[in-house]
Amino acid sequence: MPAKGKHRRPKSSPLSRGLAAAGTGGAVLAIPVIGATTATAAPASVHSATTAKVAAPALAAAKPITAVKGASTSYAVVAGDSLAKIADALNVSGGWKQLYQDNQSVIGGNPAMIHPGLKLTVGAPAARDASAQRADRSARPATLTAASTTTATSAPAYANNLDGWIRQSLDIMAQHGIPGSYDGIYRNVMRESSGNPLAINNWDSNAVAGTPSKGLLQVIQPTFLAFHVPGTSLDSYDPVANITAACNYAAKTYGSIDNVFGAY
Repeated sequence: MPAKGKHRRPKSSPLSRGLAAAGTGGAVLAIPVIGATTATAAPASVHSATTAKVAAPALAAAKPITAVKGASTSYAVVAGDSLAKIADALNVSGGWKQLYQDNQSVIGGNPAMIHPGLKLTVGAPAARDASAQRADRSARPATLTAASTTTATSAPAYANNLDGWIRQSLDIMAQHGIPGSYDGIYRNVMRESSGNPLAINNWDSNAVAGTPSKGLLQVIQPTFLAFHVPGTSLDSYDPVANITAACNYAAKTYGSIDNVFGAY
């Protein structure tokens, strides 16, 4: 577990921790200005965390997109874009992760480093042949059992945005006895990463040591693994996994994420 106070750049650093301009500024936790997922599109020649965490202009500034049902759409990245914002604007099934997976060969290993002019393919589900559809229909039971109906309706639905991630994290935290409130999480997320789940700090002492702070609450990998909450993803960029691990760390160190009002 990382030592307290060693996860962030000293406040005397010339780089500011603005909500929508500078880098994450967090060592263990960080958060973006956009209420949804945003991996800021960086110029091709720039590969810094600062660029990755700059609040992107509204996606409306990008060239309008006309998606064709049943066909793939080609989209050219413009300055200020992010995979999360593009996925949200185009209603991509699976969100930014699916968009990254479909375009990993052109984006490369870092989903936060997309640059203006990059051509992305926004795929649509392939049409299934009629025989397969008929087979599916014939295989379906005529009625749902009471048990299956209960299961289908009892699972809560969470929006694929910052509000949904926080609410899902709070439910998981409650199951594991981890304290924290919506306001406490939101406040720290906005300070640390402005709500960008792909935010990464590539310039502070942690980054120099090879363990950059990542995600909504800017958690370094050793801390993420030490305080990972069972049942959540092992990907530190995963919004829910990042929040719950960070809140678990904050609970052990400060009593609750609600008691965190600065670098931690």
